[in-house]
Amino acid sequence: MKRVYQKTELPNGVRIITEEIDYVRSVAVGIWVGAGSRDERAGYEGISHFIEHMFFKGTKNRTARDIAESLEAVGGQLNAFTTKEYTCYYAKVLDEDMDLAMDVLNDMFFESLFDESEIEKEKRVVIEEIKMYEDSPDEIIHDLFSDYVWNDHPLGRPILGTEESIKELSREKILTYMDQHYAPDNLVIAVAGKIKHDEVLKKLVPLYGEFKRGGRRVLEGTPKGKQVQKMVTKDTEQMHIILGVPGLGQEDDDLYPMHIINNILGGGLSSRLFQEIREQRGMAYTVFSYHSTYVDTGLFAIYAGTTPSNSQEVVECVLAEILDMKRNGITQSELDRTKSQIKGGLYLGLESANSRMSRLGKTELTYNRIISPEEVVEKLERVTLEDAQRIVNRLWKRENVSLLMLGPEGHEVSLEDIYEKIGWTEE
Repeated sequence: MKRVYQKTELPNGVRIITEEIDYVRSVAVGIWVGAGSRDERAGYEGISHFIEHMFFKGTKNRTARDIAESLEAVGGQLNAFTTKEYTCYYAKVLDEDMDLAMDVLNDMFFESLFDESEIEKEKRVVIEEIKMYEDSPDEIIHDLFSDYVWNDHPLGRPILGTEESIKELSREKILTYMDQHYAPDNLVIAVAGKIKHDEVLKKLVPLYGEFKRGGRRVLEGTPKGKQVQKMVTKDTEQMHIILGVPGLGQEDDDLYPMHIINNILGGGLSSRLFQEIREQRGMAYTVFSYHSTYVDTGLFAIYAGTTPSNSQEVVECVLAEILDMKRNGITQSELDRTKSQIKGGLYLGLESANSRMSRLGKTELTYNRIISPEEVVEKLERVTLEDAQRIVNRLWKRENVSLLMLGPEGHEVSLEDIYEKIGWTEE
């Protein structure tokens, strides 16, 4: 299917991108800002996520309740999310309600009040969110892992901030941070669905064309990952385990072979680790691998939750599977099946206007261009068995592997003992 993307860059640097989809009745609009927890200096931890919350707490034209009811009243959706490198505010509505969706989002972006009393109230809400997150060991362990591996670099900090850092936020800090980061050069507006590019421009250019603030982001240097072997004691029923290595940045030539290896290793029900640890041995309900990709680096990790007494065997099983990949590679049938799996998942994910909008906004903001699904599939199809073997050997070296365990004491695991048992010597 031929896709038609249209992009207009305003003189001040704001980028407006659209994809017209004639056969749907919906429209998705997203305001993408290149500001996330990675951009937060000392004293500002958690402010990107906090600003996301405050956008919903009232404007000069709408109360918080008005904002909440505005799109729900027409069956639409209004939401936002914050990551380590960007923040997105988005809406999805019927095509006939596009003007309403844009009006609400624009109002939140330009006219939010940041009322002092609302700030203090929202601090309590976010602190409760942090506590809820800390009570979920299967979630908090991923933040702990990146923090330990990246050793105090901003990319390793939690997106939510800490209870202490949230208490120290103020209206002045919010406005200062927005002046620096919510800038035209740092802004992409993506719209997909039953729309016309010119109609979108008519709605947005008068507001965003005169927008002036800050400048293009300057990131702190690339984090230097360090090897970690750590046990965090917590009174839990399961032992939560992460094994991982520093990964790849978004421009790395090996990114697509890495996606192949990730899928084969722990990317789904048919993956090697799921089949071996859950289906064959029955030692875990949840086991998976993932790769978090950032501008200049990444993190390749494997997670499993298991009965504490099974910890040694689970870690042993994971490392043995990786060692087998290093020594014997993957099969042609695995490669072909994984390519089809990723391709199918990619295209099925584009069945909605919202997913199309997300692809437009994210790729333009992070790569400064639109990356089409066809380009992704083309690069995946080029991956060979030799490419897959190269990326396993490149990333999974003993000196790179870190282990973090979170659970009851008395079940520590030694990587050195396991390496010796399975015969993993450094090549």
